[in-house]
Amino acid sequence: MMTNKRFLSRDEILNIKDLPVEEVYVEEWQAWVRVRGLTGAERDQFEQSIVETRGKDTRVNLRNIRAKLVTLCVVDEEGKRLFKDEDVELLGRKSAVALNRIFEVAQRLSGLRPEDVEELAGN
Repeated sequence: MMTNKRFLSRDEILNIKDLPVEEVYVEEWQAWVRVRGLTGAERDQFEQSIVETRGKDTRVNLRNIRAKLVTLCVVDEEGKRLFKDEDVELLGRKSAVALNRIFEVAQRLSGLRPEDVEELAGN
């Protein structure tokens, strides 16, 4: 039996609200934050920020990796980022436990697996 396939139009795709959001209680801050999954462009930005290339050598720079992802994924009620790119250093000074709690949710919502970081290092 054949099923009818429905294909999305350009406008339908562009208008779909497809970024997952999750509210996370950060015990260390005794407050909630809203975490949103990365857009495609943000994921590229994040990956580019952790890969360093020198000549033929490529390595993953894990410095402030949690703060970098949290900066991109914590949003307000309207879905706008709370932090700017230049806030990474300041955010990196916050509790490692708190950052990791948010990082793990952001990682999951963005489809980033630990293997993805290893793959970046290999490529």
